[in-house]
Amino acid sequence: MSRSLDDNIARAANALGSASRVLAITGAGMSADSGMPTYRGVGGLYNDQATADGVPIEQALSGPMFARNPALTWKYLAQIESACRGARPNAGHRGLVSLAEHVDHLCVVTQNVDGLHRAAGTRQLIEMHGNIHRLFCVRCGQSRDVPDYAGLRRWPPLCARCAGVERPAVVLFEETLPRSALERYQRELARGFDVVLMIGTTAVFEYIAAPVYAAASGQGTAIEINPAETPITELCDVKCAGRAADVIPALLRQLAADGR
Repeated sequence: MSRSLDDNIARAANALGSASRVLAITGAGMSADSGMPTYRGVGGLYNDQATADGVPIEQALSGPMFARNPALTWKYLAQIESACRGARPNAGHRGLVSLAEHVDHLCVVTQNVDGLHRAAGTRQLIEMHGNIHRLFCVRCGQSRDVPDYAGLRRWPPLCARCAGVERPAVVLFEETLPRSALERYQRELARGFDVVLMIGTTAVFEYIAAPVYAAASGQGTAIEINPAETPITELCDVKCAGRAADVIPALLRQLAADGR
């Protein structure tokens, strides 16, 4: 017999209440309640259709395309940024900040590039795929942060120091994950976690699924927060079938009711 959401929230809160080290891995579903589109071209923006330039969005937003035609890649980066502009952290983002007060160590690893965890005040944060608001020059490496792309006057934007092409510090298709983020993540994993929270992600990448497999082998408790079934649902000890913006505040209320 399936358990109710309230029962599963109670079970999840019980695990969190006795945890010292917690890992939270977040995907596009985490930011959905902030009005962010959830991928396939960052969200339903493109779905299975080709772009206006006749290429799939994955090709337009790929490293090889940026090398050949940075203006084309920037065209779609700008469309995505425009669709996400003005988004603010939701109750799920803020709830993770509060959850950090209940455990000795909470590390948040996000696949999202929207910067909302950082805006919410998350301290132990690994932005595995980068941040769309940080630009850097591919020629000289100079970087800068921008609030949005509204002030950029051309595609691609050019470096003020050397006139080289700038790009966002994000992982494009066919590019590898940043070494610094991966190394920090590996150090965190090596120390182990009592609870792994999988929030709004389908965990299709091996580096995302690995902690769940570790928990399934007895190395901690895996909790999934997602309204939909995913490939890792059956591996998780607790499934909270709901939106992060609803479930995470409910977990905090349960922890408070339990005196933790």
